[in-house]
Amino acid sequence: MGKHSSMDRKEYMVMVSDSLVDTGDNPAGDEFAGMGLVARRQYKLHRLAVADPGHRFDDLFNLVAHPMFLYEAWVRVANNHGARSAGSDGITVHRIEAEIGTQKYLEEIRVMLKQGRYRPQPVKERLIPKPGSTKKRRLGIPTVTDRVVQASLKLVLEPIFEADFSSASYGFRPNRRAHDAIAEVHHFTTLGYQWVLEGDIEACFDRIDHTALMGRVRARVKDKRVCALVKAFLKAGILTELGDIEDTHTGTPQGGILSPLLANIALTVLDEAFTSDWAENQPMSTAHRRANRKRSGLGNWRIVRYADDFVVMCDTNQNQCEQARKIAAMVLQPMGLTLSPTKTLVTHIKDGVDFLGFHIQWKPKRGCNKGYVYTFPSQRAIRAVKQKAYELTRRTSQADLETTLIRLNQILKGWANYFRHGASFKTFHHIHQYVWHRIVLWQKKLHKWNWRDIRHWLTTPTGTWKPISAGNTILYNPEHIGITRYRYRGNQIPRPFQPPEPKPA
Repeated sequence: MGKHSSMDRKEYMVMVSDSLVDTGDNPAGDEFAGMGLVARRQYKLHRLAVADPGHRFDDLFNLVAHPMFLYEAWVRVANNHGARSAGSDGITVHRIEAEIGTQKYLEEIRVMLKQGRYRPQPVKERLIPKPGSTKKRRLGIPTVTDRVVQASLKLVLEPIFEADFSSASYGFRPNRRAHDAIAEVHHFTTLGYQWVLEGDIEACFDRIDHTALMGRVRARVKDKRVCALVKAFLKAGILTELGDIEDTHTGTPQGGILSPLLANIALTVLDEAFTSDWAENQPMSTAHRRANRKRSGLGNWRIVRYADDFVVMCDTNQNQCEQARKIAAMVLQPMGLTLSPTKTLVTHIKDGVDFLGFHIQWKPKRGCNKGYVYTFPSQRAIRAVKQKAYELTRRTSQADLETTLIRLNQILKGWANYFRHGASFKTFHHIHQYVWHRIVLWQKKLHKWNWRDIRHWLTTPTGTWKPISAGNTILYNPEHIGITRYRYRGNQIPRPFQPPEPKPA
């Protein structure tokens, strides 16, 4: 899918110029210089939500159906990696562009929304294997139309709920990433929060209670049409791989554009339970108060959450983590969620904690008496990337070597780039050696070579080993990527939905 040109946007703006909703924006104001209509409106929604935590927003539906919001939603859907995937109606983005045209298509959606005729279709089910497991998880693929409406709905709702989300939450939020969550865990375990509760929520996306979730949505959204639209997506149903339609009484299907935002809204109950004591004038609000609590045996805790993965770090003892487990189970229960009794673990940092693919562990530094907290690629992450390499280099494979190298390089570069911020050099060396041997054994079997043939293939006339290559493609070596410590940003993470910085005169 090619990127949409600025000419497309200009043409669309001309087409809808007579139908623009009056949003009260002032494009000429210095505060909004350089911002588009959608960005300006998002900024205003976010600013009001931050200023008044109890404010309930009305008349949001007109923004969801606004031509420019729908166009921005279309651009995001059309340029997404899943644009070529069709939903339950079998229609793709390319087909819409070729047969209907973007302008006519978006106008039809807008009219359906305005007239109340729009109804979400069941999401198409795809069962995909879980990494490192024989189990499969359900992925839902909405229709293109539903993706566009969900994206427009997210453009309107995200600025409002971002004002309420905790700084301890990192998953699927603007300007935040998994490495920020890892850095936060590293920071607090270094400060002495050595006991860790590793939380695992059973089938989180499948079991969120719709009534409880809609209650939290309505706490901020007064517009009944928007609430009805959110509920309609939750109740849209699933078209299974066998062709049956199943009702969705709970959960937010994974794969939907709106699902991560709704899951974060639901899991805010977890953030609130463990961050409320850190608020101003609360028991853990200052270093002095936290020190007093620790001396008295009460201790302190800190939560870090990335979507449905979370850890609670405690600075006293194992019993405090057990108390945190009970609190987590208690606040999740009204949302229809439960903790896995076998996967929710209490661990000391000396034994190591697995979180978001990393293994975080306190270890003594070689050559001195001091110890430090290190982050390594977890064994599960290592097994996952090795399994992918194994599948591509089976000895019975008849695939072209260059094509295989291109795919292997994509996997290795992405994997190494993610883990480059940990103590990963030895692991990168191990992965490179493993992939090298897999390719050599595959080619040895394929061509009925002996090791003399392998040496002839992979050495120069002077006997120096050279990297595996085919055509213009050379096998990527993860050891060549620079290992850099990820800078802990803490409270310095930029807030989203802000006007651009004024350019210097």
